[in-house]
Amino acid sequence: MKRIKHSKVKNTGLIFELLVRQVAVDTMNNRRSKSLTILNKHFKNSSELAKELKFYRALQEEKFGTEPRANKFVDAIISARKDLNESLLKREKYNLIKELKSNFNIDEFFKSRVSNYKLQATIYKILEHAQADDPAAYLHNKFALLEYIQEKNITAQKTRSLVSENKDVRILASKMVIDKFNQKYSNLSTNQKIMLREYINNVTNSEKLKKYILIETKKIQKELISLRTNVSSKVVRIKINEVTKMLSQLQKKHLLEDKDILTMLRYYELINELKNVRNK
Repeated sequence: MKRIKHSKVKNTGLIFELLVRQVAVDTMNNRRSKSLTILNKHFKNSSELAKELKFYRALQEEKFGTEPRANKFVDAIISARKDLNESLLKREKYNLIKELKSNFNIDEFFKSRVSNYKLQATIYKILEHAQADDPAAYLHNKFALLEYIQEKNITAQKTRSLVSENKDVRILASKMVIDKFNQKYSNLSTNQKIMLREYINNVTNSEKLKKYILIETKKIQKELISLRTNVSSKVVRIKINEVTKMLSQLQKKHLLEDKDILTMLRYYELINELKNVRNK
């Protein structure tokens, strides 16, 4: 019996998302994007890769309110996936991976943080494996996917928001969006702007971003300890001690998430508020 395993280097949806993110990074840094060239070359509408990508995106974006409807939808996608030219698809994936290896450090490329990684892996295992390969694992993955597709109301709205964010990332290729971004965040402090820049520049380099966050959390801890003496309220000083200790938890995290960047921005805001107290 064939074991159902996930392969990052063969996951069409995951590769596409990582390439799109790299396009955003290159654009923000006014660099010619190799990723954009790769996307245009390998994900043309006529390619089998582009056709398979549509299945990935459909399973991420479509929502159904009942299990029978969701189940029929998943079965329809699985059935349609079988109509792809398998030999041509394998050849296209081989050429894509070959080009990725020639343009990027492939290990670093696949270390990037992807918020929906588990979903991408589940879709891959559903599309690449048959139920006969490993019935228990196959059904486990299918149930997980059905549960995701049936999510409604608030969760569905969040999902739609994430989908629109993916579109915004692609639109980042436009200079107009960069101008709007700069205008929108013009009131951020210098440290907050630097943090956002590091986040954008290193969205495909998790290790480098982790090192930067580690250095910054230590700086913030020292500054908070120094500034708390300016606060007259004992209760507030205790709260500052508590949030200072919470930075240690952030330092220990193996994998950073988007919410951690937001947390860092809030710490910078807290420091600014404490400095204002001192200056009054």
